[in-house]
Amino acid sequence: MSLVLVTIAALWFNWLLSSKIETLDKRIKDTKAQVEKYNKINKEIAEIKKKLDVLNKKIDVIQSLDLTRKAPVELLDDMSKLVVDKQMWLIELSEKSDGVKIVGIALDNPTIAEYMTRIETSKKYIDVKLKSINQDNSIKGLQLKRFEISFKKATPDKTT
Repeated sequence: MSLVLVTIAALWFNWLLSSKIETLDKRIKDTKAQVEKYNKINKEIAEIKKKLDVLNKKIDVIQSLDLTRKAPVELLDDMSKLVVDKQMWLIELSEKSDGVKIVGIALDNPTIAEYMTRIETSKKYIDVKLKSINQDNSIKGLQLKRFEISFKKATPDKTT
């Protein structure tokens, strides 16, 4: 009788442990499925972040281009407004990263000085330098002056 009782107790204990093992195996399987699901979601998030980074870079480039597309037109407009009417003409205007160069023809030296003063008094430009003045006899009978001026653009105030 005690042998039967011990056998029944052993079988019951075995059944109890087997059900616990099955429960734990099911929980492990569910957890692995959730981990796999979350790993897929993480991969999708990583792909979305990469695409978002690419889009942000494109937006930055577009904004940079948008800011700089108006600069040449504004420079040409400013320089034409500063020209001393009927006394000088601009021949060449070039802009590089290190500054702006203007080549022009004027009737006399005071006209060139007036033009340089106008550029200097503008708050948009700094470091105005006269590179050269030469006699230009391209039009017979006139003693014209060919000049070259260089300057830099001032950094714009962020407050305005």
